[in-house]
Formats: sequence, C-alpha cells, structure tokens
Amino acid sequence: MFTINNLFLLLAGLLAAYLCWYFWKRYNLHKALHNIYYLMGFAVLLVSGLLLIFLGMGILASPWVLTVASLIPLGISMGLAEEYFPKWKKAFKWFAVIGFLAIAISSIGGMETLKKIAVPLFHGVAGLVIFLGPFYAKRAPKGFFWVGIGGLLIGLGGIALAFISVGRQLLFFSPQLVNAILTPLLFLMTLAFTIGFARKG
Repeated sequence: MFTINNLFLLLAGLLAAYLCWYFWKRYNLHKALHNIYYLMGFAVLLVSGLLLIFLGMGILASPWVLTVASLIPLGISMGLAEEYFPKWKKAFKWFAVIGFLAIAISSIGGMETLKKIAVPLFHGVAGLVIFLGPFYAKRAPKGFFWVGIGGLLIGLGGIALAFISVGRQLLFFSPQLVNAILTPLLFLMTLAFTIGFARKG
C-alpha cells in the first residue's frame, strides 16, 4: 500500500536522482573530484530511499544498511572539504575512511562498544562539516547556505538514528518519533541540498 511515508521517500528520491545527474554532468565538464564525492552521497541516498519504499522501515535495523547509509554524509562532507577547504581535505579524508571502516566493522561484527563510539562520532562530525562548511566556504555562490540547512537536518536525523541503533535515546528522539519524522526529514533535507547545490550553476 502506498503511504504518505512512501510519498516523501519518492519525492526525496526524485530530487536525489536529479542531483546525481547534475553532479555527473558537472564532473564530465570539469573532471573535478569533489563532484564524484557529491555524486556518491546522493546515489546512496537514492538507493536507500528506494529500499525503504520497497522493503519498509524495518531495514533500518540492518547493520549493512547502517554501514552503507554512512556513505551519504561521508560523500557530501568529503565533497565540501575537497572543493572549499583544500588545506585540511587530506586529513578529513583519513578521518572519513577510518570512521567508515569503524562503523562497518563494529556494525557487521557486532562490536557494540566500538559501535556506540564510532556511529555518533562519525555522523556528528560529518554532519557538522556539512552544516558549517557552506557558511565558511570562500567563493561559494549566493544561497549556498541551503546546503548547510540540509547538513543540519541530516545531522539531526543521522545522530538520532545512530543512538537508536545502539539502544539509546537522544534527547526527545524516541524510536516512535524518529520513525514518524524520518521520511519528511529526508525529503526536506534533500530539497535543501537541491536548492543549495543548484546555485552553483
């Protein structure tokens, strides 16, 4: 049965598909590596949305889904670092790779202690980069702050999901509340990203 959650996921998926096409086109024009990082993040978002539509919200409990979904903030934050913060992009790439591996090993391997550290830390830092980066980026187009708004939304949703995945509640983000707001949050997040990145022309 097609639900309101599926509608939000479908709309988010359409926006993510547009962004995938947009960054692929930009990469073919300029061969700039940051477009590949952005493309990776939104391609994973597109696939994740389709999986949620066809398989339901229950797949969020899968360690494989948690691991692959980490590529969304990883791709977007690495793209921002590559494009606007060249002085520390190398260090951030190492942090991102180590964080992703820690999430993958702890989630799939059932290492709960490491998972409780790695998941909130990685999602939190990546979310902060996406949130704050557009406000400090030099040469960014007018209106690029919308990417930061998307970063705020992805950070809140990601951290809330991370705490629930390790059996804890973040502030008022109960499992019931997260399930209720997740799909509209994904849509609003993707819409903010689309508005912000489209300013690049």
